[in-house]
Amino acid sequence: MKKLKLTIAMSLFAALVSGNLSAQDTASDSHTITISVPKVALVDIEPSASKNLILGFTAPTEAGNPIVASPANNSLWLNYSSIKSGSDTRTITVKLGPPLQGVDVHVTAAGPTGAGAGTLGASAGLLTLSGVDQTIISGIGSAYTGNGANNGHNLTYAVVAGSGPGGVANYAELQITANAQTTVTYTISDN
Repeated sequence: MKKLKLTIAMSLFAALVSGNLSAQDTASDSHTITISVPKVALVDIEPSASKNLILGFTAPTEAGNPIVASPANNSLWLNYSSIKSGSDTRTITVKLGPPLQGVDVHVTAAGPTGAGAGTLGASAGLLTLSGVDQTIISGIGSAYTGNGANNGHNLTYAVVAGSGPGGVANYAELQITANAQTTVTYTISDN
């Protein structure tokens, strides 16, 4: 019986000692987490279902008067998402192609509004579009405008018969056209 008690006691002692020897936990521990943030540079015009505009002119009713432009259109919104690298900022440029004979196309981007966050860009104000890229929004950091109408920068388009202040077209170049089309292209890029 003494031998059995001694054997049991030795077994318990060995179990306790081996348990204490293998335990290496401390008061704190750590591990790493790897996080990936993708580069993002996206731009679009909303609402996408109705982003093609129809603008034009009305003939004068009195001799000696010029043609009259249709009212400005402010139904479109410029949305973008941007995750950039480093301290650089991004810009959005706009260009028109092909130009329309004798017609200036103006666009103005309002300041940012809606459900966005981050470093949203600033508008360049009124631009007369041409075939050359012009900065319409500058200073974009890591940001998003929110998606859809009423988010981002509201765009106002207007057409003007050439020879106006700041214009690039010439009234003398106007020709009769039915439904002439041109494309306005927005591009987001790093500075």
